[in-house]
Amino acid sequence: MTPRVPEGYDPQAFTPFAVAVDLAVFTVRDDGLQVLLVERGQEPYAGRWALPGGFVLPRESAESAARRELAEETGLFDVSGLHLEQLRTYSEPDRDPRMRVVSVAFAALGPDLPEPRGGGDAARAVWRPYGTSEGSDGLAFDHDRILADAHDRIGAKLEYSCLATSFCPPEFTLGELQQVYETVWGTALDRPNFRRKVLATPGFVEAVPGAARLTGGRGKPAALYRAGDATALHPPLLRPAPARTLPSEGRTP
Repeated sequence: MTPRVPEGYDPQAFTPFAVAVDLAVFTVRDDGLQVLLVERGQEPYAGRWALPGGFVLPRESAESAARRELAEETGLFDVSGLHLEQLRTYSEPDRDPRMRVVSVAFAALGPDLPEPRGGGDAARAVWRPYGTSEGSDGLAFDHDRILADAHDRIGAKLEYSCLATSFCPPEFTLGELQQVYETVWGTALDRPNFRRKVLATPGFVEAVPGAARLTGGRGKPAALYRAGDATALHPPLLRPAPARTLPSEGRTP
């Protein structure tokens, strides 16, 4: 049964606003964490770098709009291996100079994603190293904040979920998995300790029988693994705590 509109309800009594989507897309390329950016081809902020995104169409869900805008603005049509999750909603009244725009932001990540190409409202689309991608003026709109929030979300989820395997190809070495953690967290990890924790975590990874890959240098080929059936890590794989600096006051030289 279709719900009835309440008698006397006037939708014109509410100020209209638009709903948009923005995507913070990460991948590991050239041994570093990179983010997908587009150069805006139209005002506002024409010529500035921004996250890919756009307005949600009337008969479209936010997730469908995110995938459509990603394809239109960057040419990444085949994103079957892309992990996409909703980040949060950004609704500051003045975040867009055109009108009130509420944005549903998504974090996305995938293994060694292909080169993008600009399209739609985007003059160009490029991969840029995270942390050096924003430029002196920062990203358009509030996209610096969205990007930082997405990076924080991914870094935290690596501790208690199997999200790191989304950065890896279908079959990967433990060294490649460790590189994901080191790249996202920005810190080096002890190799034997990392290997021991990964293999001791039920369902995190599973060995590919008889498969191995030469990884360069000397030694035997490295065994290959694939993502296991677990979705959460028990116990969590916690990032190393930053080194503490003792205060100098009161210390004997």
